[in-house]
Amino acid sequence: MSPSRSAEVSRDTAETQITVKLDLDGTGQARLATGIGFFDHMLDQIARHGLIDLDIHAKGDLHIDGHHTVEDVGITFGQAVARAVGDRKGIRRYGHAYVPLDEALSRVVIDFSGRPGLVMNVPFKSGMIGGFDTQLAHEFFQGFVNHALVTLHIDNLRGENAHHQCETVFKAFARALRFAVELDPRAAGTIPSTKGTL
Repeated sequence: MSPSRSAEVSRDTAETQITVKLDLDGTGQARLATGIGFFDHMLDQIARHGLIDLDIHAKGDLHIDGHHTVEDVGITFGQAVARAVGDRKGIRRYGHAYVPLDEALSRVVIDFSGRPGLVMNVPFKSGMIGGFDTQLAHEFFQGFVNHALVTLHIDNLRGENAHHQCETVFKAFARALRFAVELDPRAAGTIPSTKGTL
């Protein structure tokens, strides 16, 4: 039986109080309460399509805006993923996915390289989706890559509806993440790098 690949991380600042619990080998169950409805909907996509059990509770300064909450959830989620993956032995390391939703299509490619990097090209057709500022999608992923220590490329290839654009991004991210952290039976116990470390 393989060891548990789960983690729990809390972040407590003057702006936010966040707890993230996750299991990389879950079934896609989610309990989410960030105070931002559309953001919860996007986090649910990560759980469902990434087959990650995900429990996120956040209290933030939403009377100002959603920036600190979304960014800090990204940071805490990244820390939890890094902890759950551990030394990265035996993982596939790379993952990619294309996901459509009606007229929208997005591509996400991820590398558990040990080096944080984000390239994100998403020309949102609207600045707001419900109460969610579309600029905050970038802040979420930037926080994630900085603390999960991954390289992440996100491209929305087409789309006319901002909700569809954002949802395809999060779904493709979930699928790419799922594949990258999967344990490869042909590479059990080995680091997927010629350097011998990630």
